[in-house]
Amino acid sequence: MRNVKHIAASMTLACGLLPAISQADDDVAALRAELAALKSDYAERLGALEARIEELSAVAPAPESAVAQDIATPPAAGGSSAASAFNPAISLVLAGNYTSLSEDPESWHMAGFMPSGGEVGPGERSFNLAESELVFTASVDPYFSATLIAAITPEDEIEVEEAFFRTTSLPAGFAAKGGRFFSGFGYLNEVHSHAWDYIDQPLVYQALFANQMAQDGVQVKWLAPTDLFVELGAESGNGEAFPGTRRNRNSLNGTTLFAHLGGDLGESTSWRAGGSWIDLDAEDRSYDDADEFGTPVLNAFTGSSRTWAVDAVLKWRPYGDVSRRELKLQGEYFSREEKGQLAFDTEGAGLSDTYRSKQSGWYVQGVYQFQPRWRAGVRYDSLDSGTPDIGLVDSGALSPESFPALLAGDPERVSLMLDWSPSEFSRVRAQYAWDEARDDGERDRQFRLQYIYGIGAHAAHKY
Repeated sequence: MRNVKHIAASMTLACGLLPAISQADDDVAALRAELAALKSDYAERLGALEARIEELSAVAPAPESAVAQDIATPPAAGGSSAASAFNPAISLVLAGNYTSLSEDPESWHMAGFMPSGGEVGPGERSFNLAESELVFTASVDPYFSATLIAAITPEDEIEVEEAFFRTTSLPAGFAAKGGRFFSGFGYLNEVHSHAWDYIDQPLVYQALFANQMAQDGVQVKWLAPTDLFVELGAESGNGEAFPGTRRNRNSLNGTTLFAHLGGDLGESTSWRAGGSWIDLDAEDRSYDDADEFGTPVLNAFTGSSRTWAVDAVLKWRPYGDVSRRELKLQGEYFSREEKGQLAFDTEGAGLSDTYRSKQSGWYVQGVYQFQPRWRAGVRYDSLDSGTPDIGLVDSGALSPESFPALLAGDPERVSLMLDWSPSEFSRVRAQYAWDEARDDGERDRQFRLQYIYGIGAHAAHKY
């Protein structure tokens, strides 16, 4: 009887605890659901933050400018072990192409412009090895970094493209660079060929600067301490790169001034715009031409060459989708005035008189990344050679046909591009162009395939 009472009491107690146990289970389930929600919310927030960081990293300023400069800061001494702090970062870029042309490249000459002597034009037919670029960059000490960029040419020669030091600790937003460097004039001039969006430079760079202008000298920049990106710069040197020449004087030749502005338009769009001016002198800047009978002659220009330019770049990357799509619009306009003396047939007749010309050119291009590894683009180039005032022609001493390279022309070109980048270290590109820049008036249909492969640690590219 006593056991029956105990069993009954236990059953009564259990029945009383069942609601409490059920409530505890419900509470645990609720806590688990709340924890799962917190985890999900945390994951979403973390993903959004990572996407924002990636986007900001993609458009963030390199060390010298908020939007525009190209070379990343070399590794600082405090950021690595003492054994490797000042070891240089080394990289190598390999490039080559296959070229098919409808017109003979040996007869190519840009209508209306003095030949620059640079590696301009469509290049040679069939398979070609392009320049390989070898880069060394490192911190020198807490105050300076140094960079050497050497081009190994298909002709088995080594050329120094850039070799400069850069300050790393000047106060008040100032920075200085000295040695040989690509001029800060314009936008594309500072960009190395492996980072171009097209296989070749726009026609205006080919005509006015023999593709790219390097300066042996010094450069100073100032970055304003403002939310809006404001950068001012000046440089000078020996001025021997086309359209200038080295002079047998101790003084500097050439002054370059430039200003850049930039910023953001909302969360997905950024921009940069700039203006530049360069003043160079030339002494006996010679070029090959022909007289009115087709006989080769050597002519030479002595005088001043002044060029001003404006440039603009707009980039759009949809917020939260920074790795898949991007649109880049870019354009530049140049105007150059030269005046001085023009010598005809320096090795024969040796005639000389006044010369003055005003020439201009521009391009506009767009590149759209429609998949993470695929991009397509279109570019339009246009030049106006103007009609130069040649004293030897105005006086009647020679006919205009005695200067066939200077006969008025308006070169233009349309280019289409498609490239595929399996990774950040490799790219394969196809380009087709309708080129009407030749002085014979023929349209050259140009098809090219290009490969670019990078090895080693490479600095960040320009905005």
